[in-house]
Amino acid sequence: MKKTFVWLARIFLGLFLFSIMAVIALGILPVLFTPLMGIRAVEQVLDDDRDFRFQKDWVRIEAISPNLYRAVIASEDQKFLDHGGFDWEAIESALEENREGKRIRGGSTISNQTAKNVFLWPGRNLLRKGMEAYLTFLIEFFWSKERVMEVYLNVIEMGDGIYGAEAASQFYFGKAAADLSRQEAALIAAVLPNPLRWRPDQPTSYIRQRQAWILRNMRNLGELPLKKE
Repeated sequence: MKKTFVWLARIFLGLFLFSIMAVIALGILPVLFTPLMGIRAVEQVLDDDRDFRFQKDWVRIEAISPNLYRAVIASEDQKFLDHGGFDWEAIESALEENREGKRIRGGSTISNQTAKNVFLWPGRNLLRKGMEAYLTFLIEFFWSKERVMEVYLNVIEMGDGIYGAEAASQFYFGKAAADLSRQEAALIAAVLPNPLRWRPDQPTSYIRQRQAWILRNMRNLGELPLKKE
């Protein structure tokens, strides 16, 4: 029994140290591949009705239009620069709405999504959510907000086999991410809740409504000291 406890303690300590080293390393190095990318690649290979596509180009945040990070903050997480990884008001509101039987939604922040996209697999079970919370704490502790946004905009799924701002900008609009207009950035942000269903270059009436809402929020955000705009 004692030996089992010792081995479990060593395993736990090893995983703890590895997670810290991985977060520190990816706070400096480009994130070139994620678990979700691997899952999607396998899904494409196994689906005879889908062509295989993998487009991803890592770029520094300086090579991404400020319009895009303004759009995703306006759409996904308006308190991004102020919270420590968790928007407790949004979480409380989501729990209340879920208890009342309204449309189920979460209180996920950009930091939560970055932790999930970089390190974890899709899912809603308690183990995965617990790991997401732990990794969110680590990236908020070791990374700057600019780095969180840089990684987020480089790894997030933006279409079938399309990951990150540069690949999405080139695929949908034929231009570099640095050249995205406010309208184009808002369209990309509008489809992020379900990028396998919607396309920013073929917006439905619903996506146009979301785009208009995001553009209004972008105007109301004021100055964002993420980097010099």
